[in-house]
Amino acid sequence: MIVVGREKLASLPLLTLAAPAIRDAYIAVTDGRANVPPVGYLPLPGRNADCHIKYGYIDGDPIFVVKIASGFYDNPAKGLPSSNGMMVAVSSQTGDVVAVLDDKGLLTDLRTGIGGAIATMALWRKDARRIGIVGTGTQARIQIRALAALSDRPLRFTVWGRSMERANAVLADLEDLELSIAATTDLETLCRQSDAIVTTTPSKEPLIRSDWIAPGTHVTAMGADAPGKQELDIALVARADRLVADLAEQCFDHGEFSAAARAGLIGTDRCVALGAILSGAAKGRRSDRDITIADLTGIATQDIAIARTVLDELGLLGRLQGTTQ
Repeated sequence: MIVVGREKLASLPLLTLAAPAIRDAYIAVTDGRANVPPVGYLPLPGRNADCHIKYGYIDGDPIFVVKIASGFYDNPAKGLPSSNGMMVAVSSQTGDVVAVLDDKGLLTDLRTGIGGAIATMALWRKDARRIGIVGTGTQARIQIRALAALSDRPLRFTVWGRSMERANAVLADLEDLELSIAATTDLETLCRQSDAIVTTTPSKEPLIRSDWIAPGTHVTAMGADAPGKQELDIALVARADRLVADLAEQCFDHGEFSAAARAGLIGTDRCVALGAILSGAAKGRRSDRDITIADLTGIATQDIAIARTVLDELGLLGRLQGTTQ
């Protein structure tokens, strides 16, 4: 068994390297190749924290993956990252543990950022340029990096934070990128002026009101990945022309769509799978005036995809399959 540490993983250009595999990970859920059991979820309310256990298998892969990911949301105030965890890659042929990817949450953060960028680019208007980022944590930074790395067009970013200090800290962390980027504490104006919005907070109450969102806007909602989290007004979810989910069972159970579903405003018949849009089996945006919302709760196939990419890049996948690289 091989243990690969965070430092080695961070040296790999995974934002671009893993993007094709992450894209296929969504499609695998819709074409019957994926085995994705329900997520294990452990809330730690007294700590303002939670832990997810995700695991799954894509038919034909040489590995399956078990992932532990924790979120401790008070950590940034202590100078610590909010996310942590590891992925265990297991041979689908023998059951041997092939590698422990001791990423301390890095791979989860990266696959989430790549997935958000893929969803945003699949659903934004062709003329979308102005991107609003709601939040100032790790995922806000990675969403910007992923969009900047994968987009086929120049983008202008605005980052919203509850304080200018936090919003400006995001800009400082992204100084290595040549980006058009600004900071704000005015969420309403950001929403009204953005072509696409990405929400990345662990908020437990709606932040974005329906009347702030103009026709033609796309929203990728990343933050609601556990019961009780919500970033969007349920009226906005009900009003949207196209609702897209990474995995409908998760999104209607504990994702952004769950609050509107509990209120009886939407049903699963309103929702289309992101994988179906990416494969061409379903249509995403149908007009430039559509309001589109993607609810991404994170699926195990993403973890499989990025773990497989890492093992392949490090030359470990070839050994597992009995070939040399």
